[in-house]
Amino acid sequence: MTMNNALSSMKNLIFLFCVFIGMSGFAQADSIRVKSLKGQVIDADNKKALSASHIINLNTVNGTITDDKGFFSIPAQVNDTIMVSYLGYSSIKLKITNDLLKGNELEIALYEKPVEVKEVIIRTTKLIGVLEIDVKQVPKDRFTRIRINGIQQTYEIGNARVKNFSSPIAAILQPVDFLYNLFGKKPKQLKKLQKLKKEDDLRKIMAGKFDREVMMEYLEMDRQELTELLEDCKYSDYFIKKASDLQMIEAILDCYENYKAIKKGKIERNKLPSKN
Repeated sequence: MTMNNALSSMKNLIFLFCVFIGMSGFAQADSIRVKSLKGQVIDADNKKALSASHIINLNTVNGTITDDKGFFSIPAQVNDTIMVSYLGYSSIKLKITNDLLKGNELEIALYEKPVEVKEVIIRTTKLIGVLEIDVKQVPKDRFTRIRINGIQQTYEIGNARVKNFSSPIAAILQPVDFLYNLFGKKPKQLKKLQKLKKEDDLRKIMAGKFDREVMMEYLEMDRQELTELLEDCKYSDYFIKKASDLQMIEAILDCYENYKAIKKGKIERNKLPSKN
């Protein structure tokens, strides 16, 4: 083989290699390109469309609601996680793959949650019109609001939890250091909660949600841990039970801002020169 032929063959190999790299890069770029996930949400049993279902991209913190025929479209890319939920139904999460983004409409079937029926006993309560006496006569359910006709105030039964600290040192460290251990590891998750609060479409979605699923997902907590967090932030049992997800998000963010202010003040006090 002559020198010229060898050089020509080498050039051809280099050219083919460059073409291969270029095609690979294009394919990779195409796979991560933001596209639209389209589909319809239906009842798994009767196949009826579930309008006003909530669709949230947990990675990008984007959300939308299905139309009156259950259809939706939401920006997504490969490896995003989409949460689909509807009041009274079990939510599902979808991991986005290339196949789901090929333009075909996806049919998502949700199953209705079983209804848990509890026995309710109703007893009459005689009110005499004297506030101090009437309030004491009403059965004390910690998740009950009491309203007496003719009186504008609403009385809430159930106070925020009071912690029994095991030692004086533990009492001094609470609650700032407790919140530091909790919030200090979750700045990215809290930023996503802030985005949920700020964007109009997401605010509407979260105002109509009461299942805490998105918050548990972002904060990496279970329901009990989320409840304990709000109790430590001095929110009442009634609020924790009845608030919408949007109200819960605002409460957590307010608690975090208070924690930062206290922590900052604590650090600044420690930096002050000693009077000795």
